[in-house]
Amino acid sequence: MPPVFRIPRRNFLGTAAGAAAALPTLWTPAVHAAGSDRLKVGLIGCGGRGSGAASQALSTKGDVVLTAVGDVFPDRIDQCLRSLEVMEPIAAKVDVPADRRFFGFDAYRQVIDSGVDVVLLATPPHFRPMHIEAAVEAGKHIFAEKPCAVDAPGVRRVLAACAQAKAKGLSIVSGLTLRYIDSYRAAMQRVHAGAIGEIRMLQANDYRGAIWSLPRKPEWSDMEWQMRNWPHFTWLSGDFNVEQHVHNLDVCAWAMGDRYPVKAMGLGGQQVRKGPGNIFDHHSVVYEYDDGARLVSNCRQIPGPKQEIGVEVLGSTGSLRLTEEKRGVRITGAQPWEFDTAPTNGYQVEHDELFQSIRDGQPMDNGETLAKSTLLAIMGRWATYTGQEITWDMAWNSKQDLTPPSYEFGPLPMPPVATPGVTKFS
Repeated sequence: MPPVFRIPRRNFLGTAAGAAAALPTLWTPAVHAAGSDRLKVGLIGCGGRGSGAASQALSTKGDVVLTAVGDVFPDRIDQCLRSLEVMEPIAAKVDVPADRRFFGFDAYRQVIDSGVDVVLLATPPHFRPMHIEAAVEAGKHIFAEKPCAVDAPGVRRVLAACAQAKAKGLSIVSGLTLRYIDSYRAAMQRVHAGAIGEIRMLQANDYRGAIWSLPRKPEWSDMEWQMRNWPHFTWLSGDFNVEQHVHNLDVCAWAMGDRYPVKAMGLGGQQVRKGPGNIFDHHSVVYEYDDGARLVSNCRQIPGPKQEIGVEVLGSTGSLRLTEEKRGVRITGAQPWEFDTAPTNGYQVEHDELFQSIRDGQPMDNGETLAKSTLLAIMGRWATYTGQEITWDMAWNSKQDLTPPSYEFGPLPMPPVATPGVTKFS
């Protein structure tokens, strides 16, 4: 069993854990000014990242209380609350009685309707579009883990919901945590001011070891088995170049001034991993910008080889190196510079800034960058799955919808592993 803070959270959903009736979903704008009002938080997805997000939200300044949680699986709820209730000093900020613990595929609606002000969305990525839509409709501020979707229709749904959130004055902060690390921010300020000249090439590496998996139990249906091993299934995770590597792809987009490539080609496959699931264990993609700049993206999840995660940005007068290690951010060339102190914890900063924005009445909106960087990763997956050149417009207009026929515990055939040259773009 993977450690608590590595098991991502579940869905959203629910059947009430007690037979609590759902409250009306009429939107009432939540106003929190002067920094003293209590903010009630609802957690949707009680796995490792969800538990972490809850602890970070409860560690922000001011009166913050976790009042509702939801997950497809009741055992995840119990494990999450047990972990939070032994953490000092946030344990006193956990107020989740049995009638506000919701489980099942509809639990997300009950959390949203339970009277919370802020929702933390930390389920497998497949469910993010429907949860963002429901939260915006109900007038809730949102923390949404990355990525925000697993297919282009989901990305388009998120962008539409974010436009509605902006009109309602709601904050949407994404889990693209590298944008909240002070060393990365300082470096990007210099790059955007011309410290390395014109950017000509970027390289994003995410070389890591094997990912956890849970042996199938006899009583698990296909749906439960897949959801409990969600990182291994494209419909749930988007494949790991979307679910994980989106962090460094987003950093590259940030370096380019939030510009995105016009086309991509790549290769990938399932060389070592033979199950469970249908995702690849390696992807290599070359993206090209309209000005000729290139982004070389490499990622793998294979046990044994050397691990390395970071970004290189090569310019006409210098280069930038970005990693999360101490002294791991530096510029060489005409304007050398190094960030020489320990970087801030981006996981905490993103929540600090979200909750402060709500109290100040100054909404934050990360929705567009979250959606576009998610599409950047999906574009790369299309390139590796098909073996064909994929343009940004193709990726944006893709009609492939990975939604299963129904949300219920029962049979769910697993699609085959993609075969480059055979798998078709749709």
